[in-house]
Amino acid sequence: MHPEYQYLKLMATILKDGKTKPTRGVCPVKTIFGYQMKFDLRYGFPLLTTKKMPFKMLTNELLWFVSGSSNIKVLQDNNIHYWDEFADKNLNLGPVYGVQWRHWKDIHGGEIDQLAWAIDQIKNNPDSKAIIVSAWNPADLTEMRLPPCHTMFHFDVTKGKLRMLLYQRSSDVFLGLPFNIAQYALLLEMIAKVTGLEARELVVSIGNAHLYTNQIEQAKEQLKRKPMHFPKLSIKGDIKNIDDFTIDSFELSDYESHPHIKAPLVIL
Repeated sequence: MHPEYQYLKLMATILKDGKTKPTRGVCPVKTIFGYQMKFDLRYGFPLLTTKKMPFKMLTNELLWFVSGSSNIKVLQDNNIHYWDEFADKNLNLGPVYGVQWRHWKDIHGGEIDQLAWAIDQIKNNPDSKAIIVSAWNPADLTEMRLPPCHTMFHFDVTKGKLRMLLYQRSSDVFLGLPFNIAQYALLLEMIAKVTGLEARELVVSIGNAHLYTNQIEQAKEQLKRKPMHFPKLSIKGDIKNIDDFTIDSFELSDYESHPHIKAPLVIL
């Protein structure tokens, strides 16, 4: 079965069994709790095909996470504006995502580069069961413009194959989740590249999986569509350092999809 059917099944399950609950946003959600999907990267790069996905946009956002920045100026320069309303007057979001990945504050007044540490562990302690990067830092939650939705990721190395498990506390299944699947598959490919391993599998585990009620008709439209073959991803150049990737490092080929489906975005 095509791996994308896991995603479509999740949407169908929410529509059928989801419970309606209020949110901090402008409309309620239909939600379920607890869901997992697995994407074997031998079957292609998991960029959804039942609606057109903006690969360059989601890649630029991932590179921003990896950079360790919380200032959205670089996103705006790349025509990414869905963070705009959450930033302060200086375009900062507080210690979100990349800040925690690369600049976690320790109790001694220093910083921990979790991403660099994880890469070192993958290279030098690959049998460890504790190669985890977390964006969920309770001490910093009040300083964040919004708490992280994709909260941590965990690596496994077995027989030269690299796997990643992503945990999301909250997932906007129609708009956000397709970005998250592609971005973390891309991050897995990047880390496999710099560690000399084969990127094999992305596992996505979700706590609160929801559809906003103003996305219901769009979800129903997407469910009518049949998935196409996943595209292929290539990384150009002999890149050894996680900070050396640029937008030009990636080549996506054979991507075919159904048309884009527009829906209102709510980030919470």
